Amino acid sequence: MSQSALQRRRDASLNNHFGQPKSMKLAIFDLDNTLIGEDSDHLWGQYLCEQGLMEGETHSAEQERYYADYKAGKLDIHEFLAFQLAPLAGVDMDVLHSRRRRFIEEKIKPVVLEKAIDLVDEHRRKGHTLLIVTATNQFITEPIAGLFGVDNLIASEAEVKNGVYTGKAKGIPSYARGKVERLKMWLNEHGYEPEESWFYSDSHNDIPLLRIVTHPVAVDPDDVLLAEAKKQDWPVISLR
Repeated sequence: MSQSALQRRRDASLNNHFGQPKSMKLAIFDLDNTLIGEDSDHLWGQYLCEQGLMEGETHSAEQERYYADYKAGKLDIHEFLAFQLAPLAGVDMDVLHSRRRRFIEEKIKPVVLEKAIDLVDEHRRKGHTLLIVTATNQFITEPIAGLFGVDNLIASEAEVKNGVYTGKAKGIPSYARGKVERLKMWLNEHGYEPEESWFYSDSHNDIPLLRIVTHPVAVDPDDVLLAEAKKQDWPVISLR
């Protein structure tokens, strides 16, 4: 048997063992300022300050600095995650979950966009696989994805040891090109191979992911993304 024939047999054996990639149609959504009308990590910081859990003036100033860097496309995501995850460090999980439930009720539900719910439901009715991809950490965003009935979430991950958060990030942050890397990892993990894909985002930081899907859509875009959308002839929509 030739070497190439032997390799084909090995490949076939592997495919039979692990299964062929599952074809699907994938609808991907950014979260902040796309499906919701605000930035969830900014609202979380605001909530912590209002509850007296963080020093308001200092925390707010740092948060504004990071948000300005994000809008300018020069955010150091590792530095920001260290800042964002610090309030979780060492806190009892039950306490954190209680704070988060109140945060969702007070800060997130009022900024969920009705047109965004309709958009997600439209893809659901068509049988598309739904996925939210966000740079914001999973602790904050997991229950928000639940508000949209979306089970699949790629978010920046926080390290847990001995049942509590350490305040450190783990893995590849799902930010900018990291979203592309994390999506590829997720597809490989689940054995998916999209035949069609959509991605909805407001931010120029998501241009790397918008460029690789079959249906990129700019949603209430910032100026840089709007210019790119016009250049590439991408659809531009509003969910506001």
